[in-house]
Amino acid sequence: MTADLILLGLSMLTWGFGEGMFYIFEPIYLQQLGANPLQIGYILGALGIAMAIAHIPAGYMADKIGRRPMLWASWILGALATVVMAVAPNLLIFTIGMLLYGLTAFVVSPLNSYVTTARGKLSVGRAFTLISAMYSTGAVLGPLVGGWIGSAQGLRMAYVAASGVFVLSTIMVLFLRPQPTEHHDEENPPLNLLANRRYLGFMSVAFLVMFATYLPQPLTPNFLQNQRGLSIETIGQIGALNNLGNVLLNLLLGSLNARLGFLLGQAAVGLFTILMWRGSGLPAYALGYFLLGGYRAARPLIAAQVRNLVHQAQMGLAYGITETINTLPQILTPPIAGLLYIGDPASVYPISLVLIVISILVSLKFAPQHPPASEPSVPPIPA
Repeated sequence: MTADLILLGLSMLTWGFGEGMFYIFEPIYLQQLGANPLQIGYILGALGIAMAIAHIPAGYMADKIGRRPMLWASWILGALATVVMAVAPNLLIFTIGMLLYGLTAFVVSPLNSYVTTARGKLSVGRAFTLISAMYSTGAVLGPLVGGWIGSAQGLRMAYVAASGVFVLSTIMVLFLRPQPTEHHDEENPPLNLLANRRYLGFMSVAFLVMFATYLPQPLTPNFLQNQRGLSIETIGQIGALNNLGNVLLNLLLGSLNARLGFLLGQAAVGLFTILMWRGSGLPAYALGYFLLGGYRAARPLIAAQVRNLVHQAQMGLAYGITETINTLPQILTPPIAGLLYIGDPASVYPISLVLIVISILVSLKFAPQHPPASEPSVPPIPA
């Protein structure tokens, strides 16, 4: 493992702690600011739009000007957006802060490109899931601290504390070393991504998987508070277990073949859906949120499978398109979840379960085959 990967991992760990302090409570805080379930769904959908629109430009810019400047921009913007949320006097200003924070999602494609180059002897899948696990390790404590602060002093103070943590994380990322930009042979250019059928076909699979596995998530905190009677502090504790699941499932599934880990991550979210729907009592909900870590593990494994489908000079742009596809369900599913919640708060779970079963079957047939995650890194395969 290289020094840059270690430093990036520490910065991700710190950021995960800060984000964990408020992320799971966002639907609840929106409710406290006066939003109803449908409005919450629309706001979260708008957040998904903010998260989606910047991925492709950011991936393209990472290929052209380098990955480190894009990492710096995302970290700084995230810290500033959290300050806006912390001081917001009403729902409108808070929503603006949320949308600014959502824009920082453009970091994913430059981050994946940076990790791919800085991974040393690790496989791409193992490096991705390791960085994701570092983020989730920090996020284990975040909901516990955020829930305690929220119960004692109000959820606004959780955002105040998180903004301070983000400043520390930003200082760390400023010390990353630059990486050279990649170039291709002008006389033998790689296949255009829009003509790469293997890549585009897998993007269809990724969209279905992300849609099916995200649909049950947006309003589950509200469901647990309003229908199951859990307190904010208890939901924070469950959120900590979710992040522990993120850590362990990232490490476990990242050590497997990327395709197999991708399938098992979907299955874990299916079990989460069953436990939220049919489970009774805190142990069932806690186990469900632990298994929800399969979602965060499956997402980097999509990028790991993409790496063998594109030329290295297209890596940033390909990751950017991939993350846009992965984020589109975060635009579409929250309003759907809000409508389902108004009709029957529990109805989203059986519908999601059916979709997850379909996504697993489609992945079994169409997800690309790859070498085991333990295999040493190899030169990039031309598209």
